[in-house]
Amino acid sequence: MMLNSTTLVSAQRISGSRQSLRVAGPKTSFGGRIHGSRGVVVRAEGAGPVNDSTWEELVLKSPVPVLVDFWAPWCGPCRMIAPIIDELAAEYGDKLRAVKLNTDESPGVATEYGIRSIPTVMVFKDGVKMDAVIGAVPKSTLVQTVEKYLN
Repeated sequence: MMLNSTTLVSAQRISGSRQSLRVAGPKTSFGGRIHGSRGVVVRAEGAGPVNDSTWEELVLKSPVPVLVDFWAPWCGPCRMIAPIIDELAAEYGDKLRAVKLNTDESPGVATEYGIRSIPTVMVFKDGVKMDAVIGAVPKSTLVQTVEKYLN
């Protein structure tokens, strides 16, 4: 999901109060944006980041199935499916965790799971790799894959 100045998203003030506002300002390192001088951090709903150090906690120990998008910033097909991954994260809500692993920044996990082509989307359940889809595929393909592993 590309954010622009007219995108309305849920925001969280650093103090913890919630509000809605229009997105503006520079991007943060986690994909959000800082709005004006009020220090409001805005983060689009969708898949969150995962890396080598957070892999075990966010993926292997997850109480719900996890959809993992292995991607890199220079990969055109990865950018094509990124909005689909975010849509699935929003649509499935608490039934599915969706995360994105940048293979350039976290080569350890990518190597461990034999990622040779990106985008590769994997589904994990109870810490076990259940399925993988390689390439930029339609949303319907990812939905069918995910549906097999939901309780």
